[in-house]
Amino acid sequence: MALEKPYLDVPGTTIFDAEQSRKGYHLNQFCMSLMKEENRVRFRADERAYLDEWPMTEEQKQAVIARDLNRCLALGGNIYFLAKIGATDGKSYQQIAGSMTGMSEQESRDMMLHGGRPIEGNRYSGEKK
Repeated sequence: MALEKPYLDVPGTTIFDAEQSRKGYHLNQFCMSLMKEENRVRFRADERAYLDEWPMTEEQKQAVIARDLNRCLALGGNIYFLAKIGATDGKSYQQIAGSMTGMSEQESRDMMLHGGRPIEGNRYSGEKK
């Protein structure tokens, strides 16, 4: 019996729940491996070879190579784990977040300083306004 998930209907948001966690387990474990300098060195030296050591889907590997973190989210990645990829590339969390929204780091920072994204269009369809 499938669980009812009304929270999945939030525009522009990927909810990391148990199903996403299972789907992204190996992707997220790969990301956590980047906490060790020796693994970051190996990854930077030959990304594909390092990724092939992990039982991730080809689609997950391609999303990592392309640094398409939004796709990684859709494929089960958790943003806190995916941030390790950005850190390996020398990017701050703000730079990563900005790139995922199509904004510059400054635009993303300014948006967050002024209350975050607007509520209009960001509620789930069943929510009362």
